[in-house]
Amino acid sequence: MKIPRLLIAGTHSGVGKTTVTAGLIRAFTRQGLRVQPFKAGPDYIDPGYHSEAAGRLCRNLDSWLIPPRRLPELFQRSCRGADLAVIEGVMGLYDGATATGDAGSTAELAKLLDCPVLLVLDASAVSRSAAAVVRGFRDMDRKVRIAGCIVNRLSGPGHYRLVKEGIERLAGVPVVGWLPKDPKIHLPERHLGLVPAIERTGLSPLMKRIERLVVENFDLPAIRRIAAKAGPLKDRFVADAPRNGKKVPIALARDEAFHFYYPENLELLEDLGAEIVPFSPLKDRRLPRGAAALYLGGGFPEIFAPQLARNLLMKEEIRRAVASGLPTYAECGGLMYLARSISAVGGRRYPMAGLVPADVRMTDRLQNFGYQEVRSKGTNLLARAGEKARGHEFHHSTLERRAAVRPAYEIRARRGGAARLEGYADGSLLASYVHLHFWSQPRWAERFVQSARFYINRQSDEK
Repeated sequence: MKIPRLLIAGTHSGVGKTTVTAGLIRAFTRQGLRVQPFKAGPDYIDPGYHSEAAGRLCRNLDSWLIPPRRLPELFQRSCRGADLAVIEGVMGLYDGATATGDAGSTAELAKLLDCPVLLVLDASAVSRSAAAVVRGFRDMDRKVRIAGCIVNRLSGPGHYRLVKEGIERLAGVPVVGWLPKDPKIHLPERHLGLVPAIERTGLSPLMKRIERLVVENFDLPAIRRIAAKAGPLKDRFVADAPRNGKKVPIALARDEAFHFYYPENLELLEDLGAEIVPFSPLKDRRLPRGAAALYLGGGFPEIFAPQLARNLLMKEEIRRAVASGLPTYAECGGLMYLARSISAVGGRRYPMAGLVPADVRMTDRLQNFGYQEVRSKGTNLLARAGEKARGHEFHHSTLERRAAVRPAYEIRARRGGAARLEGYADGSLLASYVHLHFWSQPRWAERFVQSARFYINRQSDEK
């Protein structure tokens, strides 16, 4: 398989990768190309903007969460029917899970997918020094093909010409586009990064402005030629898992408060025989009829805590369902919703579902941020004792427990030190701050669907 592709990398976080990527996706889509967007790393927020720009669901590619041998397969599967793939990198080009290795980095992904890289740098306060930065990135690993540069936050065309000449003559890398300093294309942020696209109104004018600047200031034909130089990938597709029997409906929380899901997780559940049925804990009063399991993903329940607290019927419905043995998996925001309460910074307390015997308190800093490998403390809804899976944590809250509870996982410190306990497991309920990627341990997804099938069969037998 040979699909033209680009990887948009940055010298560091905050240089404008998301803006550049969204602008390129939208510009090429408006030219009539079917663009498949991707985001490197365990990010749920940026993909929303790329999905909006492409009119096609953005996928995650993460070489630490997903076994690297599977990434080319998942990439090709996602690109079926596309003319071009555009991938946004994570952090800086060479930043990953370790200080000295490639694991989990944009650079590793570029090599796994034999993908040319466009390097984005913030040149707002430099001229000739930009060439030194690009030259250093070029020479760090010659197996990473830095095929072009995009320079961001320039003061105008004169500044662009100065930076472009220095980079091309001194670093030998073509500069194929630039963006001016323009607060009107700034994507708004809050405590966990960008404000999710699902919450934004009036997104279309912003996207149009970014697209216009890209069309005016980028050499789009040259960028397409760079994308066409991506190497061929061996045709290997992930075989669909066998679908045994009637599909079992899994209720999926999806609204402004809960929308952090890996598409690959949901598709794997579907391949295993699940039917994903969305509902809103914010607005609905009942779970979907006939639900055989419940999946509460991450998001921002703290932002919508007053509305969630007021929806008494939904909280009571979920309590009854879990008491009946409904298989229920919750991660991060879902864990927070199933706790007794969420307390905002400043002390306002909002009652939640009360199924996890702990209270959530918001803090002003990230807690346990980063990749995590979890080891199951015992047999639970998904895992057998001692099994491992990979995921990540990204939250500004802590659990305050009033009594000893049964933890779900043990997590070893990545830099030595004692292991810590994480999450809560009790009967058919499993809840944790860790966002799991099911492709790191597909058996856990299989057991979730099997539990749903067992539940619905038991319910039928009892009628």
